[in-house]
Amino acid sequence: MIKAGVIGATGYAGSELIRLLSGHPEAEVSWIGSRSREGEPFHRLYGNMYQVEEISFSNDDLSKALDSCDVLFTATPQGYAASIVNGDLLKKVKLIDLSADFRIKDVSVYEKWYGIEHKAPGFLGEAVYGLCELARDRIGSARIIANPGCYTTCSILSCYPLVKEGIIDPDTLIIDAKSGTSGAGRGAKEANLFCEVNENIKAYGVATHRHTPEIEEQLSYAAGREITVSFTPHLVPMNRGILVTAYASLRKKSDGTVPDTRELLGIYEKYYGKERFIRILPEGVCPETRWVEGSNFTDIGIRADERTGRAVIMGALDNLVKGAAGQAVQNMNLLFGLPESTGLEAAPLFP
Repeated sequence: MIKAGVIGATGYAGSELIRLLSGHPEAEVSWIGSRSREGEPFHRLYGNMYQVEEISFSNDDLSKALDSCDVLFTATPQGYAASIVNGDLLKKVKLIDLSADFRIKDVSVYEKWYGIEHKAPGFLGEAVYGLCELARDRIGSARIIANPGCYTTCSILSCYPLVKEGIIDPDTLIIDAKSGTSGAGRGAKEANLFCEVNENIKAYGVATHRHTPEIEEQLSYAAGREITVSFTPHLVPMNRGILVTAYASLRKKSDGTVPDTRELLGIYEKYYGKERFIRILPEGVCPETRWVEGSNFTDIGIRADERTGRAVIMGALDNLVKGAAGQAVQNMNLLFGLPESTGLEAAPLFP
């Protein structure tokens, strides 16, 4: 059995990790760290895990705790994972970090967008960006996995094939994204109170959201050059889910026309047709967050708007599963040579 440690299990992404790992046939939760809740059973904080997961929070010295772990998940605020990583830690465990500490290769970009000093720039070069469908050949041998963000996972997976194939002009790419409130974390914030969120939808982080450089960096690799995108997130009154609708100008073919929807779908089949966790929807069907809730699936729909000469690209996923904990488990499976879907085969929840 793979022995997993989790730091940050009091938050939504961390608790989702515990839920998924508790049902994993080849893994078990061996340690969860918390200073403020030392000795408290996990299920007392998350009652859904009563008589499912009996582990309690521990305040053990980290180096001692890692003696009982094969992999460490850090579902923590930015800066924490970088502050603890060192050679001794990586001799004991594989690190899967759910924060942004190792996602962006350029330390100056990280420090600009996150407003903090990076504590471990020497490890950025070896960290692998853990978007499994695009990097599985490098994940298996990695010591540090940078688990992608929720908005970024949906945005990158949705747009990657058309950027990679040069079908769209990536500099015209506009990404409109919407998230449920769990994406903001479990901490008490006035803006996330029920009366503030219910019966409302709002844009936030306009032109400043921290996932922007992550999207740009990964899609720049696909384009083979540096690109800039417009990314605007919105908060909607639901618990879970990310919905992305992206727009970009289609490049004309040699006959002066733009590709039609069936041609675009063919490109997505080329890239994702054999992927377990990406579902390419039939022509005319649009992704909905309710059809991916609680699952590790990403649903993608595509439409060529021949009138405007643009592609309309749509994607949906559960921000706590494929957008966080599920993808982290998927990365763990790859690290330890397990079938990628192990422990992640549950169908989406509805209603």
